[in-house]
Amino acid sequence: MSDVYLNGKFIGTVENAKQFLDEAITERRKSKISNNVNFYYDDESDEVRVFSDKGRARRPLIVVKYGEPLLTEKHLQQLKSGELSWSDMVNQGIIEFLDAAEEENALVAYDSSQLTPEHTHLEIDPVTMLGLCASLVPYGNHNQSTRLNAGTKNQKQALGLYVSNYLIRMDMDVNILHTPQKPIVKTATNDIFNYEKHPIGQNMVVAVLSHKGYNMEDAIVINKSSIERGLARSTYFRPAVAEELRYAGGLIDEIGIPDKDVKGYRSEKDYRYLEEDGIIYPEAEVKEGDVIIGKSSPPRFLSSLEEYNLSAGTRRESSVALKHGEKGIVDFVLLTENEEGNRLIQVRLRENRTPEIGDKFTSRHGQKGVIGMIVPQEDMPFSASGIVPDILFSPHGIPSRMTVSHLIELIGGKTGALAGRYIDGTTFSSEPEEALREELLSLGFREDGTETMYNGETGEMYNVKIFIGDMYYLRLKHMVANKLHSRARGPIQLLTRQPTEGRAKEGGLRLGEMEKDTFVAHGASLLLKERFDSDKTIIPICEKCGMVAVHDSFKDRDYCLMCGENAPISKVEISYAFKLFIDELKSMGIYPKFHLRTKY
Repeated sequence: MSDVYLNGKFIGTVENAKQFLDEAITERRKSKISNNVNFYYDDESDEVRVFSDKGRARRPLIVVKYGEPLLTEKHLQQLKSGELSWSDMVNQGIIEFLDAAEEENALVAYDSSQLTPEHTHLEIDPVTMLGLCASLVPYGNHNQSTRLNAGTKNQKQALGLYVSNYLIRMDMDVNILHTPQKPIVKTATNDIFNYEKHPIGQNMVVAVLSHKGYNMEDAIVINKSSIERGLARSTYFRPAVAEELRYAGGLIDEIGIPDKDVKGYRSEKDYRYLEEDGIIYPEAEVKEGDVIIGKSSPPRFLSSLEEYNLSAGTRRESSVALKHGEKGIVDFVLLTENEEGNRLIQVRLRENRTPEIGDKFTSRHGQKGVIGMIVPQEDMPFSASGIVPDILFSPHGIPSRMTVSHLIELIGGKTGALAGRYIDGTTFSSEPEEALREELLSLGFREDGTETMYNGETGEMYNVKIFIGDMYYLRLKHMVANKLHSRARGPIQLLTRQPTEGRAKEGGLRLGEMEKDTFVAHGASLLLKERFDSDKTIIPICEKCGMVAVHDSFKDRDYCLMCGENAPISKVEISYAFKLFIDELKSMGIYPKFHLRTKY
């Protein structure tokens, strides 16, 4: 007897598990049982598991019987003529969806040439085992699996045209690439899901060679003239929002230029871009500290008596200004209402982003890197035919990572650019590399993709042939302009008196124990003196009982609450966070005693 479980719950037993499974699957293929149900027999535990719950990943496969697929040429003709649909084939049991569990009992063939009587299913196309982003990587079957994963993730972070109506949207933190292109080396998926309507990269000439060490460790060297011609240029958008909130007692926020008697009034210079209604005008160039929406709010804490006194308490300043490190041009101003019917003002800022040192680029094969150097075109290496590459890619990124498809794409892109056609690089069913080599040879170039190149600075010919071709490169959203951050003095937290955290809050850069070690090893240990006292505080301590004493600033004297006026008291330097910890111990009834020692 075999136990049967439905979605993990025991529901009964069956005498012959294999026979039960065969009958259940046959009934499902006849549409007597819902095709959402999957069956799995576990040999080791002799259990039948039935799954019908939500959230399972399921994929379609062609059913195979006695070594022959149920999908015939006749079906394909009916599909083309429109007599037959996908759902008809699922209902007829020609195609069925398997989940991860049922696939354990299946033997799936790549293509019809591999079919044997033992096979139970056939792939519709091997590329269907990949997700959308993975199937966009050309020649993906020549890649190591981890690199294919990395290339998949990279594509999600690339700049392109994310929607066509971006001009009327208020999205947070988005980028638009100015001149996106269709890839020369593409896959079948590109055509299936209208990739050309929202491309995410550009075709660039890439040469594989080192350049003075500026493309060490995955960095890339980029041609300055390419950037000046508009390569990988983009615009960054971010919105700012203000609304007139309503408070208890009929009080309300006011959008407008705040009066000078408002608590926290900034300077007139900060409000210089605001029009009469307190809102900035489009196309104004603003930088950090500039107010873009003027607003004042009622005082925060009103006692019950003050609520009825109209003159009591001046209003406070609550304008929306640009944070630390922000700048841009006002692109769009929207005046509308929120769900409660209160006034809502949205201002969108834009910033032109030209590639700079530290910006991140990648190919579709997980070969990501940042710009290490921007070289003038006259100093870049050039080929015998006068071609100057846009990017110099480090050859050290290839051997250990085994991204052969990166190299095949270079040859494919070169062939496609010269022949004036697109190259099919669909995973498992791509144009063969040999055919590309032959075509490249017929076009008057070396079949291995290498060319004679010359040093741009000296004009000397390189002693080796350099691998050069065209490749689809993506610019990623990780830009230096969004991450650059430093601080000397600045805001601190109220509780611990340590610097605030994060770039937006103008926070500090934390030095931990390991960072301390690097300074010591570097011979700069004195630097730690100024680095480890961000919350230095001096407190009086009673030498007699070891408790924290009290400083009376009015009479300028120190005394101990336990030992009285005459106890000897010493001043001690500690961090404010430690002083806070001592206070918390005292609040729990624990006696934290300091043992003071005279300084030798």
